[in-house]
Amino acid sequence: MRAKLALTAPFADSPHLEGLDLPPKPLKNPDPPDIPAELQPAPAGPTLDKLSLEGARLERADFSGQVSSETRLDQCRLIQTDLSGATIARMLVRDAVVTGGSWANLRVQEMQLRRVTLAGVRMTGATLATAVFEDVSLTDCRIDLASLRSAKLTRVRFERCRLDEIDFGGAKLGSVAFIDCILVKSLWTDATLTTCEMRGTDISGAGNPERLRGVRMPWPDVLASAGVLAAAVGIEVVD
Repeated sequence: MRAKLALTAPFADSPHLEGLDLPPKPLKNPDPPDIPAELQPAPAGPTLDKLSLEGARLERADFSGQVSSETRLDQCRLIQTDLSGATIARMLVRDAVVTGGSWANLRVQEMQLRRVTLAGVRMTGATLATAVFEDVSLTDCRIDLASLRSAKLTRVRFERCRLDEIDFGGAKLGSVAFIDCILVKSLWTDATLTTCEMRGTDISGAGNPERLRGVRMPWPDVLASAGVLAAAVGIEVVD
């Protein structure tokens, strides 16, 4: 009888084991934010520059067009906050829930989001190049025409989001799920995806679709994306 080879975790990713039929790594879901049950109201009329809030509830604040050298939000809840057109040098958001509002055309040089959920946020045209997203959930958000070039996304879930023409060029995505999203004309130049999944997601017109190699998709989605996937391997479709 032929002996079976058991692979322990330290060797499971070895390049010398390519070609073996190993079980796929499970997709890791984002960890939820850790927010106190009771939050203090944020001070009235805050300005964005050097704003630092912890354990606060910020509602209907208007920071549109403002400039900030640094903004920190820790264990906060943001409701209908307007950051449209703002420019921030360094932004750290940790353990936060963001509901509604606009981040359209927001420009951030260094952004870190850790254990953050965003729901119904408009992020059209946001420039978040080199951003770091860890344990982030985005639901019903509009992120079209945005830039996440060279960003690093780990344990991120996009659900029912519009990401038309988003730029993931050079980004690194690990355990990222796109569920019922629109990724029409999205750009993937030099992107790297590991243990990622797309379900019910439209990727028509995607640029550099060959970079999606290894993404998990249900069979009906594969059929619906046949044209894009064929172009990725150089197949010319004819009548």
